[in-house]
Amino acid sequence: MPELPRSLYSLYTRRLRREVAAGPLPRHVGLIMDGNRRWARRMGMANPSLGHKAGAEHVEEVLSWCEALGIDHVTVFVCSTENLQRRDDAEVAYLMGLIEQVVTDRLARPDARWRVHLAGMPEVLPESTAGALKEAVEVTRGCTTGAHVTLAVGYGGRQEVVDAMRDLMYARAEAGASLTEVADTLTVDDLAPYLYTAGLPDPDLVIRTSGEQRLSNFLLWQSAYSELYFCEAYWPAFREVDFLRAVRSFAARQRRYGG
Repeated sequence: MPELPRSLYSLYTRRLRREVAAGPLPRHVGLIMDGNRRWARRMGMANPSLGHKAGAEHVEEVLSWCEALGIDHVTVFVCSTENLQRRDDAEVAYLMGLIEQVVTDRLARPDARWRVHLAGMPEVLPESTAGALKEAVEVTRGCTTGAHVTLAVGYGGRQEVVDAMRDLMYARAEAGASLTEVADTLTVDDLAPYLYTAGLPDPDLVIRTSGEQRLSNFLLWQSAYSELYFCEAYWPAFREVDFLRAVRSFAARQRRYGG
């Protein structure tokens, strides 16, 4: 779609805001921020990793769009366990440094408007990265705005389910239950308290940028009934109108919850 002149873009954005505000809104939005390196290549950058910098800095702006609509739960897929394993060491080190910088400078503040939560395995991260993330959780623990942002870093949805099941079994064993008793009584609700996202609502809407149409191991358990929206824009070029269109699409759907 060709770019609109700035004045028309502003008018269109305001109209979309009004449309979206009048309809049902998702309480929790999951964001798969994909396409950083491809965006950097398209922009002619010699180092594609610079796209990660633009993408990391863009998160704060997207959170402001969510805040303006009253969406008070956002989960951002920052880095998967597969990213850590498959990317070269230099790129991973650069990405971890960016995460530390953005989290420290923009999220871990006493006056923060978003309470930070973590999803993933901090033990697979560099010590400095894990430390910065945990510090953000502690610094924002007293946030009273009611807004929550969960950073999925070193995250894998399948591993989350395995970890949750293991922790549940340990807890039941400590309470004296046998393996057979656990199997006979296990329900879907039993696993929820052991997920990385325990205590947080499941996402109503999951948005993925860059045109890819898959979840890539993101919130596999929690997104069982989520509405999915795939946007062609690369994450650093993801505009407010793109976000508003996703929310408008959500409002127009009839949620069936598996029906």
